[in-house]
Amino acid sequence: MYYQGVKKNILPRPVLNKRLQLDDFHPVLQRIFKSRGVKSVEELDRTLAHLPPPTALNGMTQMVDHLVMALTQQQKITIVGDFDADGATSCAVAIKGLQLLGAGPVSFVVPNRFEYGYGLTPEIVALVNQQSPDVIITVDNGISSIDGVEAAKALGIKVLVTDHHLPGDQLPAADAIVNPNLPGQLFPSKALAGVGVMFYVLLALRSRLRSLNWFEKQSIKEPNLAQLLDYVALGTIADVVPLDQVNRILVHQGLLRIRSGQCSPGIKALIEVSGRNLNSLSASDLGFALGPRLNAAGRMDDMSLGIQCLLTNDDALAKDIALQLDDLNSDRREIEGQMKVEAMALLSEMKALDERHLPSGVCLYDGNWHQGVIGILASRIKDKLHRPVVAFAPSGQGEIKGSARSIPGVHIRDVLSDVAAAHPHLLSKFGGHAMAAGLTLKMHDFPPFSLAFDEMVARRLSSMDLEQKIYSDGELADTELTLEFAELVLNAATWGQEFPEPVFHGLFDVIQARIVGQHHLKLVLRQTAGQQLIDAIVFFIEQPEQWLGVRKVNAAYRLDINEYRGNRTVQMIIQYVEKML
Repeated sequence: MYYQGVKKNILPRPVLNKRLQLDDFHPVLQRIFKSRGVKSVEELDRTLAHLPPPTALNGMTQMVDHLVMALTQQQKITIVGDFDADGATSCAVAIKGLQLLGAGPVSFVVPNRFEYGYGLTPEIVALVNQQSPDVIITVDNGISSIDGVEAAKALGIKVLVTDHHLPGDQLPAADAIVNPNLPGQLFPSKALAGVGVMFYVLLALRSRLRSLNWFEKQSIKEPNLAQLLDYVALGTIADVVPLDQVNRILVHQGLLRIRSGQCSPGIKALIEVSGRNLNSLSASDLGFALGPRLNAAGRMDDMSLGIQCLLTNDDALAKDIALQLDDLNSDRREIEGQMKVEAMALLSEMKALDERHLPSGVCLYDGNWHQGVIGILASRIKDKLHRPVVAFAPSGQGEIKGSARSIPGVHIRDVLSDVAAAHPHLLSKFGGHAMAAGLTLKMHDFPPFSLAFDEMVARRLSSMDLEQKIYSDGELADTELTLEFAELVLNAATWGQEFPEPVFHGLFDVIQARIVGQHHLKLVLRQTAGQQLIDAIVFFIEQPEQWLGVRKVNAAYRLDINEYRGNRTVQMIIQYVEKML
């Protein structure tokens, strides 16, 4: 996944549930599941039957009432999405799902981040109104769109909000809202991505339509909405939401459909251009290969291109768009690399790379930075410093837009709320999650905001141990460094955010080392006092040439399967490595 040169401690992952009975599992898997707080064997079930019912979501009855009216009257519906992968997949699920259920005309509008910014703003409502819709459905946005909803209602347009972002003090006056994070919500998962919320809305709508004999009356076949799960899996993983049991089920079922070839031409094309294997696609492939290519449309150009890729049924067109997305992603990587160099220079000037001068919360700005890439930049610098980071870029009219990324234990949206409460004039607008958020400032407010952000983060960091750690699931024996064991671990669960893929550690003799692709280090290792040789790779290692003469390392790694010309072998993906004298 990544390598960081900052010294870390490798610690055993604490066991959270010592009483869990998993006698049928391999001892290593028993330890892994106990450390992740699994309370029962049932929590590891990934069948659709274990999903909670859609009716458990507050607001679903009103939402379905309005959607049934829209379908029966064949009203014009416009979907308003967001410009990231969750927004794009949410939009695709909404359009395809409503069409499968017999809706009338369904179109979409996705704000161009460089012109309109995020969400259902009054400006977006004016743009949508050119399509003369009867109904607006927001996906992956809308919960903070107070003014936009008011503007739409003034035009006589019904507004249905589906979102998963944290609400503010005031809710929009929409006709219906479904959001698992609303106050008083009893739905067992607060972690649904926007695409998961929209999928649940469609499940509830299908159930109501079935009770009304809609499908018989319309002479259409009742659809299997599971055909949309490839989109749900991609959007859920790309949005880095916690993989609680609900999300593990949705992602697992989506992956099963993808691996069996039952996915959209667009997702097949994204898999192909990213060089991944459709038959063995993993959740990490969705996050690190497909997600960035889809996100590149919204970061570098217009997410409408990504949505078109997801919606098309034409294989050739899907391939053509996927190639365009791949090119945009290459451009994004190049720009990101240059921005990171510039960010490190700024940090050096601030002496932030010196522990004695390291601020609690870091704010960075450059007038030449690309608005669409600052989120990735903030994430990279956050990983480097192990501190919350906000990266800013100019957005015109004397304003700058920021993208914030945080570390476990510091809820970044709450930090921004603290700043807004203490300094009401600083933030034009903000919103987001625990780990990521967006905000807008006046350019002249950047210095005071930087000070206020540092102060509010410091309050939350005061009781935290900020020493960087990697939690390990233990050491493996030579007999466990096998293809069979790697397959067992990889397939035992759906791994991801807050349900991390197992990481192991050990001392290794370096038998061979070489640089590949300029930035990666390819190794052949053997456990100290062991016999078996195993391939390993460290991606994006700093100064790889300095590792060529090293003879012994301490490494934290995850197991992976390398496929080359039909040959499958086990390999280590090294997360952290240090030289041993």
